[in-house]
Amino acid sequence: MPHFPDPRRRALLSLLGSAFLLAPGLALPAQAGARRRRPSLPKMSSLIKPPRLQPGDTVGLIAPGGYATEKSIAKARCNIEALGLRVREGASLRAVYGNYGGSVPQRLADLHAMFGDPEIRMIWPIRGGSGCISLLSRLDFALIRANPKILLGYSDITALHLAIHKHARLVTFHGPVASSTMTDYATEHMMAVLSDPQPRYTIPMALENSRRALEQPHFALRTVHAGVASGRLMGGNLSLLAALAGTPYAADFKDSILFLEEVNEAPYRIDRWMTQLDLSAGFAKAAGVMVGICENCGPEHEDISLTLDQTLDLHLAPLSVPAASGYSIGHIRDQFTIPLGIRATLDTERHTLTLLEPAVS
Repeated sequence: MPHFPDPRRRALLSLLGSAFLLAPGLALPAQAGARRRRPSLPKMSSLIKPPRLQPGDTVGLIAPGGYATEKSIAKARCNIEALGLRVREGASLRAVYGNYGGSVPQRLADLHAMFGDPEIRMIWPIRGGSGCISLLSRLDFALIRANPKILLGYSDITALHLAIHKHARLVTFHGPVASSTMTDYATEHMMAVLSDPQPRYTIPMALENSRRALEQPHFALRTVHAGVASGRLMGGNLSLLAALAGTPYAADFKDSILFLEEVNEAPYRIDRWMTQLDLSAGFAKAAGVMVGICENCGPEHEDISLTLDQTLDLHLAPLSVPAASGYSIGHIRDQFTIPLGIRATLDTERHTLTLLEPAVS
């Protein structure tokens, strides 16, 4: 190929470029050379608080995780009606698919139907179990955000809480499931949070749990790092928090009052999940950590094992923020209700949690 001096070469390249642009079928868009802009993602919206629960309101009873039995349905109906509320059963409440409350489409349809029904003011899963995590990728967050209402539950319902908090920005509630055995303590603090919005509300730990600690040490209140911390409430069931780490539904611990609970798990599994969470989200980012009463979480069949408290201390002791265990949350009767995303103050010396704003509108 002949070598051209620079001016001639530039002229030739310009001529060839013009011919290319003018060739039939080869015309480029006028802004072809412009830098393409990536579509902007919607900004994170502010939190939405659902309307308060009032006497005579209708409660949607569903089974988004494990399957329901006739006994548990009867107990749930009794609980709801005893509060002066009405019951609306989900279409698939009695469905059974393996150990789930129906197939994913059935459970998802019930959840969406309850959010879309204007007569439903509260959605109360009948139990936890397992299976809620399978619903997350199909949740209609726009529907949920457009129809804010109370969603209450614990254990496997944690998966729904975390996903809805992150992608619909709706305040949901970690507390009793519909078939729980309701105590005076649980009822008092559930209804105060759901139906009586106050600018501040202080929740003490249950005296009954302290009494049980005399015979069952894991019920005891235990302070690892004393102090007072404030932040937005975030957390739930430990195994679900760990399962969602690294997914689009993972919890953000930054500046939060992090709460954790678990049941029927050996210390080595507790250690594995807490290690996973620490590696992925970082306990040190939290403003404070509150661990509930982890029922039946002692050593199983191991000849040698750390205790539950020793296991928790592996992760709590290195922190420089207030941290405590034995708080009245978890798979226990005397549990209080926690609104995710609401600002609160943890006081490990007084053993209280104070909500700094109403959780409902």
